[in-house]
Amino acid sequence: MTHDAPAGNASPNPDDATGNPSDRTVGTPCTEHGSQGGGHRVDVNTNRHRVRVIHLGVTVADTQAALTVSETGLPDVFYFPRADVNMARLERSAHTSRCPFKGEASYYHLLTEEGVVENAVWTYETPIETVQQIKGYLAFYTSKVDRIDQTS
Repeated sequence: MTHDAPAGNASPNPDDATGNPSDRTVGTPCTEHGSQGGGHRVDVNTNRHRVRVIHLGVTVADTQAALTVSETGLPDVFYFPRADVNMARLERSAHTSRCPFKGEASYYHLLTEEGVVENAVWTYETPIETVQQIKGYLAFYTSKVDRIDQTS
């Protein structure tokens, strides 16, 4: 199953993506949420399926220890433990963003044989208390990689 990557609301922004079973493009992590507060939920669940990120024929991440983040009104997003991501393919970006429900996101560029894919990955290194489980995990924009697969 192929999924799209971050949390945000539907947006025409080409940089958008979510780790969700949806072909629709979504906003950057936590931007322009339809509901700002009341009734908004962010649930973090352990995902024991195999989840992989593949770009240009290279497996960039492969895990059976992903977290699935479900956020009100948004597709689910897969977060990968760093130990299961090829960190040699990532380079820290200066870009950051802020989510009122998860905290400040930092970004990484994806390094490929064909060049750099800018801000293809994000992470919450110091998330807010209610979502501490995602601390240091990495999420990929599905619009910036060839595919994110979840299998049994």
